[in-house]
This record gives sequence, C-alpha cells and structure tokens, in this order.
Amino acid sequence: MARIIVASDWAPIRAFEPIVAADPEAVYGDMLPVLRRADLRIVNCECALTAARKPVWKSGAVFKGLPAHAAGLAAVPFEAATLANNHVFDYGLAGFKETLRVLRRSGIRTVGAGLSHAEAAAPLRLKAGGERVTVVNFGEGEDLTASTGGPGTCGWEIERLASEVRRARKRGDFVLAIGHAGLEYIPFPPPYVAAAFRALADAGADCVIGHHPHVPQGLEMRRGRLIAYSLGNFAFFQPAELHYRRTGFCLALEVRAGRLASFEIHPYRVTGRGLRALDGGEEREFRRDLRRVSSPLAAARGVAEAWQTYLAYYGARGFREEVLGILGKMESDPRKGAAMFRNRLTTLQHAELWRDALTRLISEKPVPARPAWTRLIDEWLTRPLAQGSR
Repeated sequence: MARIIVASDWAPIRAFEPIVAADPEAVYGDMLPVLRRADLRIVNCECALTAARKPVWKSGAVFKGLPAHAAGLAAVPFEAATLANNHVFDYGLAGFKETLRVLRRSGIRTVGAGLSHAEAAAPLRLKAGGERVTVVNFGEGEDLTASTGGPGTCGWEIERLASEVRRARKRGDFVLAIGHAGLEYIPFPPPYVAAAFRALADAGADCVIGHHPHVPQGLEMRRGRLIAYSLGNFAFFQPAELHYRRTGFCLALEVRAGRLASFEIHPYRVTGRGLRALDGGEEREFRRDLRRVSSPLAAARGVAEAWQTYLAYYGARGFREEVLGILGKMESDPRKGAAMFRNRLTTLQHAELWRDALTRLISEKPVPARPAWTRLIDEWLTRPLAQGSR
C-alpha cells in the first residue's frame, strides 16, 4: 500500500519569493503535515530555477526562481516534479538546463521536459511504499514542445501517451497521467481537454490530473478511474483578490496492489503569507462548489453544453476585446504582440476558443446557454476574496 500526494503549480514568485528564501517550509503553512504524511509527493514546477537574466519572447508572463529556491521543494520533500508546462523554458535553454541540474542535485526527479523528444516524452518510474508507479506528463506548452525533436516539453501526443499508459498498466504499475492544459480561470474543461483526459483513463491511467487553469475544476470517476481536471493554484501566488484563484486542493491517493483504492481532497487558501488549510465551514463550502462544477461531467453531453455556455458568455464582446488588446500590444511592443498572436493561433486552449466562438457567432441555431452554468462561470471569474482570507 502507498499514499501519494499530487500538488499543482509551485513557483517562488511575487509574495512567495521572500518567504521561500527565508524559510523553505513556511510557505506550506498547516498543509505541511498533510504533505509529509505521504510516501510519494509530486508537484508541478511552474518556473525556471536559474540565475539567467534574459527571458524568451512569449505570450504570457515569465517566471523564475533562483537555484537556492529549490530548497522549498526539497524541504517537504517533493520526490518528483512535473515540467511539461508553459514556464519551465521561460529563460531559454540555459535556464532550463540549470533548472534540471538544480532539481536533480536536490534529489528531485523530473518528468515531462528534456533536451530531446525522447527525454521529454519518457515516463518516470518510481516506487512508493511497496507499489510501482509510472508517471506520464504532458502539456500544451506555448510553442515549447519537443515534438520537432529539439529541447522542450512533452506536448499534446495523446495517442502515444495512451500507448505508454497501456504498457505500464501491463506491468502492473499504478499509472498517473498529469497534464498542464485548458483555458485559464473558467470552471469547466474545454471538450478537447475532457476528450484527452478520458482517453488516457480509458487506456488504463488510474488517475488523470490537470493543472494550468489556476482555479479548481471538477472531478469525474470513469470506470473506477479518477479524473481531476484542475487542482487550482498551489504554492503559486496571484495578486488578483479573487476567491477561486486563491483556492486549490491537493489530491491524496491510496494505492493498493497497483490500483486506486481511495482518494481524499485537501483544500486550502492561498494567502499572501502562504497556504492555509480551509476551516470547517470553508471546507464544506468548497466541497459543495466542487460538486457544482463536477455536475456537467456526469451528463452525456455535459462537457459540450458547458463549453457552449462559456462561448455564449465570452461572445462577440470577449473576442473583440481580446483581439483589440493584442493589436494594441503589437503597436506598443511588436515582438510581444506577435508572440501573443502566435500563441492564440498555435496553442489549443486559445485556438479552440477562437474557432468555436466564431463558429457559434455565425451559427443560425447556437446551442442554448444554461442559466445555472452561466451564473457559475460568472462566479468563478468574478467572486471576490473574503476580507479575512488575504
């Protein structure tokens, strides 16, 4: 039997940089004992750990910590870090190489990125308690995938990953598939994410876990296999004082004889001082919210209808504002604007949104939006953080 904890995005940035630098354990607050009760701990390293100073040109923000900040991972300790995300190459190849050296020197094994496609795509095999564990890790990458052969992250190669899952399942391993994907801040996974996560579960992954949306999304049980579409933020501070960007959860998985025997969720608040486990009333509310955003996943066409509801919410106004914002950036900072436009055209989360939003706008009979789900979307995007939770 083994207990595995999976956490989402970690980066010693913004309010958390001085905390991790001064006391590597402090950022985890009263979540630290929860993390330490596991036999194996896995986290997403959502930044480069490097002294490099020159970032790459890309659509979004760039994140880095210093090599010394790896102590914040080793202190728990996290035994493995997933790297198939859109920030580990933010300081180029030199920054990535230093990140690999720093993590490995700290005793942290990595998966999901490498100096070649073979290295980026290779599963990670671990032992926890008496159990064998295989981890596959993938993401959308923002043009940083290794699919063309060079250094990068493991990209959206779902069929190949499903083959890896089947091989590991044949060996009797417990299989974790961890993906960094989806549209940020919304409560529901887009159809392409749901299709990919379900395909990996159907291939034999005992648990499929997502991060990148920076807010919690729903849970789904599929023939005894768990899918968690987004864990929300972990030790990753966003200054926006919005409830769901400051609320996340870790998953604790109990494994017996190579199978998922049970799981627990451990919700917390992300404050400016670090993580804080939710109290009784907050936790009850969180579990209620998680049931609410999980409800579309149970219906045959629930994911598609929830997506259409979001497209209606986004609408012509959302598309126009996004395009005008990028065009304005191209005027003030052409290289940044070009990176933003390229990202919208080449990254699935944005390309799917634009294609489907435009298709809906020209459709004579668009799928009706569900009012209850529209309210849920608005809540996820706008609910303010309670005064005492900052």
